Amino acid sequence: MKLRLFTLMLIPFVFSCKKDLSQEEYNAKAADPKLFHETATYLTDVIIHDIFKPPVASRIYSYAFLAAYEALAPGYPDYQSLGGQLVKFNSPLKPDSTLEYCFALSSIKAFTTVGRTLTFSGNMWDDYEKGLFAKYQDMGIPDEVYQRSVAYGDSVAKHVLAYSAKDHYKEIRGYRYTVTNAPGTWVPTPPAYADACEPMWNTVRTFALDSVTQFRCPPPAKYDLTKDSPFMKLAMEVYNTGNTLTDDQKATAYFWDDNAFVTNVVGHAMFANKKMTPAGHWLAIIKTVTTDKKYNLMQATEAYTLGALAIFDAFVSCWDEKYRSVRIRPETVINNNWAPEWRPFLETPAFPEYVSGHSTISAACGTVLTNLMGDNVAFTDTTEKKYGHGVKSFKSFKDAYWDASISRVYGGIHYRDGVEQGTYLGEKIGENIWKRAVTRKERNVVAGK
Repeated sequence: MKLRLFTLMLIPFVFSCKKDLSQEEYNAKAADPKLFHETATYLTDVIIHDIFKPPVASRIYSYAFLAAYEALAPGYPDYQSLGGQLVKFNSPLKPDSTLEYCFALSSIKAFTTVGRTLTFSGNMWDDYEKGLFAKYQDMGIPDEVYQRSVAYGDSVAKHVLAYSAKDHYKEIRGYRYTVTNAPGTWVPTPPAYADACEPMWNTVRTFALDSVTQFRCPPPAKYDLTKDSPFMKLAMEVYNTGNTLTDDQKATAYFWDDNAFVTNVVGHAMFANKKMTPAGHWLAIIKTVTTDKKYNLMQATEAYTLGALAIFDAFVSCWDEKYRSVRIRPETVINNNWAPEWRPFLETPAFPEYVSGHSTISAACGTVLTNLMGDNVAFTDTTEKKYGHGVKSFKSFKDAYWDASISRVYGGIHYRDGVEQGTYLGEKIGENIWKRAVTRKERNVVAGK
């Protein structure tokens, strides 16, 4: 009885000792970027689970990271909103300058709200968010500050979601491409013979391009099956390379595969493996590098956001070229003309060949990161290890994006001019994002703002 009475007397004392921390103390805890990195990775897990196509995945990432950035920037005087810089994007309402906020909490709330809304599996977010926000509640943030910060994050999320609702994405759902069967043009490929992916993606609003045709690729080599034509040389390179792949070339192709839905055929059965998209791969690289460099939360969020915006614009621009040239895939040319049973090392994606999407988005993201961090940032990419694709080290972002580019030739799914011109296109788009999306006030003079 005495022990029980002592315990009851002790409980109020224990709770009375749990005092709220100072603004500086709780902000320091909340601003540890570890939780944000983990949550960014979780968004990728949901995207993989929901099997979003690569362009659509890039849309989810871009709006989620934009919301996170806009909710965090008010807490960092050296940074500014992207409102008025991105196409038709206005800044969210500013927080009340007379009140305390935990902007790290606002940021992650904005991120999860947008991520949840733009993905399908709300049930996956339920338990994750419950555990995530319990960690913030344990940081000693005063209740009124906690609630105010969450409310601000929600308001930014709603602002970004309203912006996303007007990008023409909804209007192109269900649109199907009609195959013409004209010589040299794309047709569905084995084993799934799937419909063309997002044939109207070039009509989705971009973030920083003046128009979807601001950067145009030169026309692809003319379809010509005569022995010494430029096109035939490109096709034979893919065929011969595919027949003599080295172990290193196979590893490179597999490492950068990033096919969200890989089809497997066993007898009469067909099943698929879910994988990371190209956008997810490059955002994971950002996680690796910003962690290696010990970037703070604001620096990491800036890198994620600029990278995601570049990837999105690259997909729109690339898709515009794909469905303008509607170029036939190597697999179809080779099967129809001299080797009916030949198959590429990687499964051919369900959209036209020119230009390479992975080459374009890799160069766009890598170019932004080069501008942000420098020319010679070496890193080891372990992104694909858990998917069985190994580990690769690179001397720079440029080294990595050219590796991603040539991997598509090794994989047998692109011609050399398709990957090279895609890379050049991506570099231009990355430079454009760097010029147009000015995150730090100190860059205003440099960017000509």
